[in-house]
Amino acid sequence: MKKKRYFSRTVIFLICAFFAVIFLMPTVLTISNSFMTQSELNANYGVIFASGQQGGTSYISEKVNLKFIPDKVSFDQYKTVLFMSPDYLLKFWNSVILVVPIVIFQVAIASIAAYSFTRWRGKARAFIFFFYVILMLMPYQVTLVPNYLVSEWLGLLDTRWAIILPGIFAPFSVFLLTKFMRRIPYSLIEAAKIDGAGEWSVFAKVCMPQCRAALYSIAILVFIDYWNMVEQPLVLLPDAEKQPLSVYLSTINSGEVGLAFAIATIYMVPTLLLFLHGEEYLVEGIATQGSVKG
Repeated sequence: MKKKRYFSRTVIFLICAFFAVIFLMPTVLTISNSFMTQSELNANYGVIFASGQQGGTSYISEKVNLKFIPDKVSFDQYKTVLFMSPDYLLKFWNSVILVVPIVIFQVAIASIAAYSFTRWRGKARAFIFFFYVILMLMPYQVTLVPNYLVSEWLGLLDTRWAIILPGIFAPFSVFLLTKFMRRIPYSLIEAAKIDGAGEWSVFAKVCMPQCRAALYSIAILVFIDYWNMVEQPLVLLPDAEKQPLSVYLSTINSGEVGLAFAIATIYMVPTLLLFLHGEEYLVEGIATQGSVKG
């Protein structure tokens, strides 16, 4: 019985390891190729980009050489991106300016709204929460036209507020935090009430510490979602100077393959750092679903 159990665990481990390698391969390939010289990149992938420049239907007749270790490590691509081409850094900071306020204020507003949904016992609560769920299930493309019309009516079109304001009041965080808070034992809240705590004290000193894992999980998911947004800035920010790096990456032409690898690597750094910093809380928030530690 033990041999069968060990065999099944080994098989599962090998399958998971295989898929992990497959999923990590594009990221590792991007990082390693960002340190290659332009001539080496052209030798490895030139056939792909040459075929794309011919126009019309074309086929690749040669094999592409996927290399994970460069023949000669070069920092020329990063030198160009960081010091010689300010457009890339400008777009990077555009992404930061758009995403960071959305994450901070969406989590803050969602915390208060989720606490209200948890504590409020009115009859309209179920209807309003159901309305939140419906909004959350709608793809952003469905609400893009109404957002455009409202932004134009408010005079926010082609400003960063056209992206930030809808992001701050997005229903995704409210839904997750409400489900999380409802799992907090009501006995904790009653004990705090008996000790004389008001609603704000219960919210700040009882509920928020219990939701730490959920807050980290939501912050990471929201950051990744808006860090990679494309449709919103394309429609609501026609001015290319204000658009984030996620949009600008698609404008890199085939003659700048090395720059594309380098800027893609830089673009991944904030997401990877945030994930590594909050990995423990992210796993706990997803796995425990609001269970309270003793």
